[in-house]
Amino acid sequence: MAPSIEQVVPESVVQTAEHIQEKLGAVSLGNSEEQKPVEKVEEAPAVQAPAVETAPAVQAPVVEAAAAEVPVEEAVKPAAVPAASYIKAPLKLSGAIDSWKNFEVTPEIGREYADVDLAAVLKAENSDELLRDLAITISQRGVVFFRDQDNLSDDLQKQLAQRLGELSGKPETSKLHIHALYNQGVKKQNGKIGWHSGITFEPIPSDYSIIRLVELPSTGGDTLWASGYELYDRISEPYQKFLETLTATYAQPGFNEAADRNGFKIYSEARGAPENVDELLEAIHPVIRTNPVTEWKSVFAVGQHVANVNDVSELESEALLAWFVRLLVDNHDLQVRHRWQNPNDLAIWDNRSVYHAATPDYLEGNYGERKGNRAVSLGERPYLDPASVSRKEALAAESAASAWSE
Repeated sequence: MAPSIEQVVPESVVQTAEHIQEKLGAVSLGNSEEQKPVEKVEEAPAVQAPAVETAPAVQAPVVEAAAAEVPVEEAVKPAAVPAASYIKAPLKLSGAIDSWKNFEVTPEIGREYADVDLAAVLKAENSDELLRDLAITISQRGVVFFRDQDNLSDDLQKQLAQRLGELSGKPETSKLHIHALYNQGVKKQNGKIGWHSGITFEPIPSDYSIIRLVELPSTGGDTLWASGYELYDRISEPYQKFLETLTATYAQPGFNEAADRNGFKIYSEARGAPENVDELLEAIHPVIRTNPVTEWKSVFAVGQHVANVNDVSELESEALLAWFVRLLVDNHDLQVRHRWQNPNDLAIWDNRSVYHAATPDYLEGNYGERKGNRAVSLGERPYLDPASVSRKEALAAESAASAWSE
């Protein structure tokens, strides 16, 4: 099936953060042949592609719980080593995009590139090398930003999402995600938003997401991202070890409720990966996850798609999930806030280690519409590699090695 546009149901239909983000954020670009493009954008002729220059513990609440074994067929055990097809060592940058002018938006997360034409990068003779380094950089920095991508059509945006995943080692069976409510005509309404990672309720969730806004309000509508790496680093070591024994149930019942209310069914065929089937939008994943590109640990169980932490009491689960969000909200220096300036501004982030939230401040008032296109690549089944390290540990080791070599 050739990839084409997937129409995402407006965020308001389902009162959940994921849905709202996509409405506030974008129309989704998926795999279905039946879906029609949202817009036509002229592609520019290929040109030479254009840099990469190239954290304190918080006291945790006391929770007592025994670790329990999760069946492999249902989920990866918390300490599971990645399958043979997954990357087992961090990928190294080749220097292919070192000439791209850039700046770090914050110390912990975010990088913005200037004067890079991603359509030209896709067509460059060395595009594989360029895109591989871009994927690694996204996984390291969490999210990267590009301005004025006027030459990037919907199809090129989908190609970009898929190639970033392929070139950084995702399974061959993982393609672009098909939204569970795709192509359903549903009335637009408003709803709530919140922090979340994309489609964690799928057995095979997303690796990279790309959002390109094509229409902007006169003010407002910023998007925020936050680092799961840094969140992990702000937890005390004893509590890190405890959390690494746990799994959580990730679910999206709101989509099923929306389908029931509006008289249609959830798309139950393979939603971009053979594992993502059936109408039950629920999966079991580790609470702490290893990013296969960086081999860094991050807190994965954050936000609106996490139903509960498994094998602990309901009260303990609620306390843990609320604590994760509190850490995120209180530590604003692990966040980055992006102001969309022009049509076709674009952001790419790694859903395995980053959370995001849209800002609906423009909805009340005559500030105009906020519309865009989203492409979501699917990655691997989440796992925790016990040999992986934290971002802080990795950067400290890198700094020590650099000092020793000098």
